[in-house]
This record gives sequence, structure tokens and C-alpha cells, in this order.
Amino acid sequence: MPSVRNLLAGMIALLLVGACTRTTPSQTPSQPDAPASAVTPSASAPAEAAPQPAGPAAGTRLTEAYARAAARDVYFWAWTLANTYNRRVNFQSLPGPGRLGGVLPAAPPNSLSMLTDYVAPSQREVACPNQDVVYGGGPLALDVEPVVIQVPDFGDRFWVYQIVDTRTDSFVDLGKMYDTKPGFYLLVGPGWKGETPKGIARVFRSGTNSGYVIPRVFLDATAEDRKAVQPLINQIDMYPLSKFDGKMKTRDWTGTPDFPAPPPQPDGSEAPKVDPKTFWDELPAVLADTTPLPGEQAQYAKALSLVEAAKRDPAIRAAITDEAVRTEKELIAPLLEFRNFGIPLAGNWSTVRNGAKFGTDYFTRTAVAKSNIFVNKPNEATYFYQDLDSNGARLDGGKRYTVTFAKGGPPVKGFWSLTLYDAQHFFAPNEIDRYSVGTKNKDLVANADGTTTIYVQADAPTDPSQRANWLPSPKGKPFSLYVRTYWPDAAILDGTWSPPKVEPMQ
Repeated sequence: MPSVRNLLAGMIALLLVGACTRTTPSQTPSQPDAPASAVTPSASAPAEAAPQPAGPAAGTRLTEAYARAAARDVYFWAWTLANTYNRRVNFQSLPGPGRLGGVLPAAPPNSLSMLTDYVAPSQREVACPNQDVVYGGGPLALDVEPVVIQVPDFGDRFWVYQIVDTRTDSFVDLGKMYDTKPGFYLLVGPGWKGETPKGIARVFRSGTNSGYVIPRVFLDATAEDRKAVQPLINQIDMYPLSKFDGKMKTRDWTGTPDFPAPPPQPDGSEAPKVDPKTFWDELPAVLADTTPLPGEQAQYAKALSLVEAAKRDPAIRAAITDEAVRTEKELIAPLLEFRNFGIPLAGNWSTVRNGAKFGTDYFTRTAVAKSNIFVNKPNEATYFYQDLDSNGARLDGGKRYTVTFAKGGPPVKGFWSLTLYDAQHFFAPNEIDRYSVGTKNKDLVANADGTTTIYVQADAPTDPSQRANWLPSPKGKPFSLYVRTYWPDAAILDGTWSPPKVEPMQ
């Protein structure tokens, strides 16, 4: 009689052999369009488990404690989705393209608006704007109709179109780094099954019906370049497929109307897009608009079970609304500060490596949406964030700092910049109207060894060469620094390069 130990060893060996020889999805590509008769499972193949229903059964009574715990998770997870979706909702009544508050591109769904210069420092609609590019913007409603977006011939000028879904994940490759050709490109939703018209260079399919489009076109800080860029900007446009005729449309963006901006926030922060007190009323529409990622069906079911429970029980509704308010304050609000998320780097800098391709990284997705929404994919632009000096102290407008870049600056094929933001991540007013320095500035003074030192302080330096490299800070107030590297080289993408330290001056 074999011993128990030998029997167990034999069983384990059989299990290991089976595990090693079983075909996995990665080994055999699926054939979704194959007829059912073509699939003939072997007699020895185990039967697949029947799919299980997701979430609580309809009508299940929930305890308040469970509802609160689930609400906290759902609110954090869906915050970015609601943020993007509500930008579409907020603009759907606009009569046409224009400028929100006279300073920010605004347009009804499936159209866009373009600026003709850098964004004005007064805007408070989108945190962390830059003054390196001419911006455009407009929301998508791909459930209504696909849209065509035009790409003019930009020549040698840097440009990139950022186009994201409701999750703020990018679903297009349009820009200088992709060698995109001039022409027409089609954006379609997840359920579109139409025919691609003649003259469309490529079709990009979104995983959600809503989204946002943000063209960026580099602009030097000179009057000559400002004039030169206008004919290109006038050829950037987006419109429903039904209006496509194969001809490049042009539009004079200097004459677009102004629309009223939302009331300013007392603390100068971004106009809110997610209201925890109305979140649960809006959530079903947000989720219906956003196709679940693989494996997210249970999360959707949990979220909708809370909505249904709140309809039946006022106490549950009060509890999950209260929890949404708490989550906004305790989990979301702290993510405005860069030091609370991201990958830590030398000198107290941080970055993210999965911008605009967050997938199921809900923490980083929410953190970026709160602090600096609508970032590009890393190969398009990699961003570096800083709240602290080299000693770990909070950056303070009552102190002076230097940031010294190596000769040639950050390794990029596009452009780079160092931008200063106030505590709410907007431009800090200053006497010379300078909010960033970098490639666009032709008057920066290099040191004798070829390096370039930027002087970050509230008062103007007395030395003329230092004044040329002055980046003004808000006197006596906290601030943040932000390095943009557009079309970064491999040294940035693989983490070899990181920004220089922010050194306090004695």
C-alpha cells in the first residue's frame, strides 16, 4: 500500500502537469467572429462555470454601515467619470463655439472652440493651464453622432490633439510625435457600426460616449510667432459627421462670443464639476454613458444598488449623501497637493507614468483629475510636480529659490517649461505677467558653463541677468512648481532624467 505522503505527491504532480499544459488566452488568440459550430470542446475539458450575477440582488435591503462603506468607494471611483461627463452637460446649452468668461475655449458637444493666444491668467475652469501653447477645447457626445476633426499642415511646429474618454484615458494618436498627416480623422463611440466615408484618414473608437478634445499648438512668446500661428489655428475644427463634405473648413477664431463663467470660488479654486449632494442623482446617467472596463461589472452593480436603495429608503439616501460629502473632503480634496500622490523622485519631485492611460488605477486617475485634469499620455508629455524645496520644506513665496537646468534643458523633441502655480494650481498674478519659462522664451540668460538658472522669488532680482530668468512667486503664500516635457526623449520616459532640485537661497 502506498503511503499517504506518496499519494499526495502523485496528486500534486498531476495537478502541476495539468496547469502547465492548459492553454491560456494569451497563448491562443480568441476568435469572437467564429461560428459556434467551429468550437468543439474535448470530452475531457472541464465545463465552464456559469456566469454569476453582479452585485446585490434587486430589492436587497442594505444596512447603513454597508451603504456608507460602499458609497465611499463608489464616489472615489466614479469622481473622474462624473467630472468629465458634467463638462459635457454644462456646455450642452451653448449656442455655438465661444469663450467662457472671455478666456477659455467653450463649445457645445461635438464641436470645439480655439483660442488665438495663450490662455489668460484669470481662468478658473481647468487647473494647471500652461502658457506654452494655444489651446482649443470641446466636449464629445458620440452617442448622438460621430465627429470629424481636422488636422492642418503644421509643418515643423509642435502640436498634439489630446482626445480622452469619460475616464480621461486617451483613445487617439494625433500629433507631431506620431507623424500624423494633414487631413480628416473620425471619432466614434463604442456602439457605432456605420461606414467610414471616403476621405477619412483614420477612425478612432472611444470606449465611452462622452469625452473631451483639447488641441495644443506650440507658440513662441513673440509677436512674430503669434501672427504666424493664426492661419494654422483657423483650420482646426471639429463637427458632426453629417457635416463632413471632404473639404477643409476654416474659421476665424478671433470673433467668437464670450459666455458667462461660473461664479468664482471663495478660495480661488477650480469651478467644481462634481457636487457630492447631487452625485447620486447624476450617477446612473454617467454609468450608462461609460462602458465598463473588463471586470468592472460588479462595481457598476454595487454603485447602482446604492442608487436603488436610496430611492426606497430616505435614511440610506441621507447616509450615502453624507458619505459623499465626507469623501470629497477627506479623500478627494487632499489630492490637490502634488506631494500626496505620484511616483517620488529625487529632490522631492514626483511624476506619473500612466497619464491618460490609467485603466483601473483609480487612485492616480482621481488624483490627476483633481490636481491637473486632462494630462497627455507620457510619450506625448511627461509632467513633474513639486510642492517642496530640496530640504523638504513647503515652497513659500516669502523665500527665494533657484532651479538650475543642465545645458540644453530637459531632453525633449518638442518643448519644455517650468510653470509656477498658486495653492489652487492657477497662475499667480505678478508685475511682469510671467507664469512660466522654457523653450518659448528666447531671452533667458545662460550661465558661463551653459546651464540655465531660474530665480523663483516674489521680488524682482536686482541683477539684470537674474531678472531675465525671474519666475515670480506670490509673496508670502504657498505655491507649486510644474515641469512639462512635451515629446520627451527616452531618458525621461525610462526615468533616467528628473528635474533639478529646488534650492532655497541663503
